[in-house]
Amino acid sequence: MQRLPDTRERSATRLYSPADVVRSGLCIGCGSCAASSCARMRWDQDGFLKPDGPPDWLERKSQDFSLQCPFSPAAEDEDSIALRHFGPAGSVDRSIGRFEAAYVGAVNEGEYRKQGSSGGMTNWIASELLRSGTVDGIAHVAPADPSKGRLFDYRVSRTLEELCAGAKSRYYPIELSGVLREISTTPGRYAVIGLPCFIKAIRLLQRNDGVLRERISHTLGLFCGHMKSAAMVESFAWQLGTQIERVRAVDFRIKDETRPANWYRARLELANDSALEKDWWHLVDGDWGAGFFQNSACNWCDDVVAETADIAFGDAWLEPYSSDGRGTNVVLARTAEMHSLVEHGRATGALDLERVSADFVSATQAAGLRHRREGLAYRMSWDRGHLRLRKRVTLPIHLPLRRKLIFRLRYHIAKRSHRMFRLARATCLPAIYLAWARTLLRIYQATTWSRGSIGRVLDRLLPKT
Repeated sequence: MQRLPDTRERSATRLYSPADVVRSGLCIGCGSCAASSCARMRWDQDGFLKPDGPPDWLERKSQDFSLQCPFSPAAEDEDSIALRHFGPAGSVDRSIGRFEAAYVGAVNEGEYRKQGSSGGMTNWIASELLRSGTVDGIAHVAPADPSKGRLFDYRVSRTLEELCAGAKSRYYPIELSGVLREISTTPGRYAVIGLPCFIKAIRLLQRNDGVLRERISHTLGLFCGHMKSAAMVESFAWQLGTQIERVRAVDFRIKDETRPANWYRARLELANDSALEKDWWHLVDGDWGAGFFQNSACNWCDDVVAETADIAFGDAWLEPYSSDGRGTNVVLARTAEMHSLVEHGRATGALDLERVSADFVSATQAAGLRHRREGLAYRMSWDRGHLRLRKRVTLPIHLPLRRKLIFRLRYHIAKRSHRMFRLARATCLPAIYLAWARTLLRIYQATTWSRGSIGRVLDRLLPKT
């Protein structure tokens, strides 16, 4: 893979400001830059959280920011961070990084599996850390008060009851600045649950911040496809016949043990105590892989499996697990401590897990890894306007024309969906966006699944392999 030069060499070459990263489309909105500054995270026009502050802060190029932003070209990459944090021990795999052991399965005890979107492993590990006194608090995402402008936000839970109330998947923009300030000002030991880029941001902050290095003792990573805009919830509301102002809460993945785990069904709870539900495949933007409402920074990420987290969790998207409506996790324990904790759970019967190989884990995330590795290399071959990015992929890239078309379609959908949604909202005509999205979804699915006349023509002209 193409390697980055040493961090000190890169940082000396060029410095960046928060405004540079925001303007380039590389800001994921993690909030790490705003945690110890005068800045605040605010909504942009597309429904993402971005840093906002005085011009002398926003435009100031500095080495500190250049080395702490997870999407800065000057920052360490995941390989370097993992080697520094975990050391040379354990196994190393090109797709999933460093790890001590890999597993597939679910939690046996309690309501963890039932309450979670998947097999319940994330909340079980967090609960064990809290119950044993290993940490004093868990920073995680939980439902927020919609009257304050957000449906979900990070919070620090210090009891098992608070922690369990935050279970399940949240496909919604969130940011770390508030909990990082709380951790910095409140002594104790903390674990943070987060997406790969959020955990990377924490690792970069810890390198120069002794307080965070001491207090954030554990990190729990979540496998990631990409981050969605807050506009996705508003689009779901339109399609369910309501307005976003009436939405009080969202469940993106209602668990139903009688249906396969990958048959997502969304539920909106309204202010009048009623609720609306719909399967994702009946929504014009419900095909996750098509990329509707994707954050532009996600096009330039190469970490699917939280390579810098102490332990990481994903869905087991392989049969027979993907058809099991109870939900099943794949787990990567990257430290000896997390490995020991999982093995203790297996020995006591609390966990029903079996050991698996790195290839098995990669296979469960095949689509995401393909998009973040092959797709990233292909995107970099024709889009170089992002602060001279260099990533852990091999260039040049040679792909079948059909695969290139799929990557181009995803890029177009991700970029244009924000613009079409803004137009529909500004004109109070949701049908503008919905008609466009429905058309693009049909083209995308015909290209990927060979559906309909478009798919048959493409099969003849552009074979998939």
